[in-house]
Amino acid sequence: MSEINQTQVASVVKKEATSEEIDWAAAKAHFENLKSTKPRPPKPKYAVTIAVSSRTLFDMVAERKIFEEEGLEKYVQHQQDHENEPLTPGPALPFVKALMTVNERLRNLYPESEELFDIVLMTNNHAQVGVRLMNSINHYDLSIERFCMTGGQSPIGYLKAYMTNLYLSRDCKKVQEAIEEGIAAAIMFKPDMETQLSETQLRVAFDGDAVLFSDESEIIVKQHGLDTFFAHEKQHENKPLAQGPLKCFLEALGKLQKKFYAKNERLNCPIRTFLVTARSAASSGARVLKTLRSWGLEIDEALFLAGAPKGPLLQKIRPHIFFDDQMFHIEGAKEMGTISAHVPYGIGQKYNKGKLIEPEKQQK
Repeated sequence: MSEINQTQVASVVKKEATSEEIDWAAAKAHFENLKSTKPRPPKPKYAVTIAVSSRTLFDMVAERKIFEEEGLEKYVQHQQDHENEPLTPGPALPFVKALMTVNERLRNLYPESEELFDIVLMTNNHAQVGVRLMNSINHYDLSIERFCMTGGQSPIGYLKAYMTNLYLSRDCKKVQEAIEEGIAAAIMFKPDMETQLSETQLRVAFDGDAVLFSDESEIIVKQHGLDTFFAHEKQHENKPLAQGPLKCFLEALGKLQKKFYAKNERLNCPIRTFLVTARSAASSGARVLKTLRSWGLEIDEALFLAGAPKGPLLQKIRPHIFFDDQMFHIEGAKEMGTISAHVPYGIGQKYNKGKLIEPEKQQK
């Protein structure tokens, strides 16, 4: 490309950026003139955008059954007939409430800042169902102003357009598609019993391998056993692990945490992160901590369980969401009241409780 063409392209890009800033300034001024008590959604360019599906935000098991057994028209009619009845809470609702709590604290400290959580309802529901969803959101006083209702089509193509940092759904296929597109995503599960969660602090717990980190070390465990794994981790202790599908979300949380630290609010920060890993500390823990350090990321608490069940520890932590790549950890957490999210990524999807799943079972 010639120097003249490069200059022309740069000029066009600059004009587009300037135009965008002007449009956002106008939208902000218009919103403020309306004198609404509701906070204005942040600019997506600076926000940490969390996209949630309607079935994670609300418990729609009964409605889903109507759709599957009686078809789309009956489903839509049912939703319209009951649009003034709020849907019951789903697993993502406490998480969304906690995000709103963080936003309130950030707005108090930084009134003009756009670095906030922005929650988007991302659903393949038809627009005719939107009234009940809106009424339910208002019933629970949720700050969700951006909707994407795709009328039966997959919403995955819109995730990048909404600049999504995390996508939560009940649909395994959609979550896998999002991860393949480089977007942090997980399948949410409702716990088997209710647990009292913090109303003043967002608590997020992560597994390590195949969640924050790639599955490179887990492949060695599965294929060669623990002794080979321990030797490999010791040999590569100073080599950072490759990033996993949820690393970018931890990074986004860390940026918001630092805004509180800058105001001397570290001890009163409304975001707390946890690493809950089956790794052993002395045998394979150093590489994990050194990897986080190399990324410039902090984790508030690190729990190395050396293969022990995660459920009892998570019951003490009481996170608003716990991410893990292996379903037997998800099931154990659910049984003890933890809201869990499965990350369908890596070699762990081919195993159940350490045993290789037969190929025909993997396809079901």
